[in-house]
Amino acid sequence: MAEKSKDSPGPADVSRRGLIKQVGLAGVGAAISNSNVAPAAAAEVPPAPRREALETLNATEADTLDAIVARLIPTDENGPGATEARAAFYIDHALAGPLRALRGTYAAGLAAMDEYALASKGASFAKLSAANQDAVLSDMEKNAAPGFSPNSVAFFNLLRSHTIEGTFSDPYYGGNANFVGWHLISYPGIRMGVTANDQRMNPKPEPILKSAYDDPMFTRNGGGDHGH
Repeated sequence: MAEKSKDSPGPADVSRRGLIKQVGLAGVGAAISNSNVAPAAAAEVPPAPRREALETLNATEADTLDAIVARLIPTDENGPGATEARAAFYIDHALAGPLRALRGTYAAGLAAMDEYALASKGASFAKLSAANQDAVLSDMEKNAAPGFSPNSVAFFNLLRSHTIEGTFSDPYYGGNANFVGWHLISYPGIRMGVTANDQRMNPKPEPILKSAYDDPMFTRNGGGDHGH
C-alpha cells in the first residue's frame, strides 16, 4: 500500500495515529476507548493475506472496501495495518451475521463512494492514488461529499468504527489476523486474572496471543453469530 502523500494531510485524522489514539486496551475485545500507545517495536510486517471467499460483498464492493481500510489504518514504519489485520474480511463476515441489517447501507455507501471518486478524481476509489483516496475520505469526513444517504460523514464514521473493530478485536471474529492489531498497540492479550504487578504494568506483561474463545470457560458454539 502506498505511503500517505506528504502533499496531502489526508483525512483529518483518518490516519493510523488518529485511530490508535482511540483504541484502549480495556476495550480491545470490541475495540474502542481512548489511549495513545507507542507502536510495538518488534512487530514485523507479514505479507498481505490472500483474500478469502466473500460472504456478502460483491467483487467491486470488496475492492473498494479493501482500499478504504488500507487508508484508514495504513501499513507504515510502525508496522502492519488494517490490510494485514483482515479488517475488510471482518466487515464482510459480520455483514453476513450480526451486521446484516447494514448490508444495504454498505451497498449504497460503497457505490456512492465510487461515484463521488469518479466525479471528483476521475476513477473509482480503488483505482485512485493514495493521496486522492485520502482526499475523498477527507471530503466524506467533512460531510462535503454529495450522493450519500443520509450523508457522507455518517458512512465515514461507520467505516471507521468497523475498521477499528476489524483491526483490534478478538481474532475469533475474523479480523486482527496474526494479532497484528494487538502488537500495534502493545496489548498483552486477554487474561482471566491479574496480579498487582500486572496492574502496574511492572514488569511489562508477557504477551498471551490467543483468542478468548481458546479458553475452556467460553464456547465457540454459542449461537452461530460471530460478532459484537
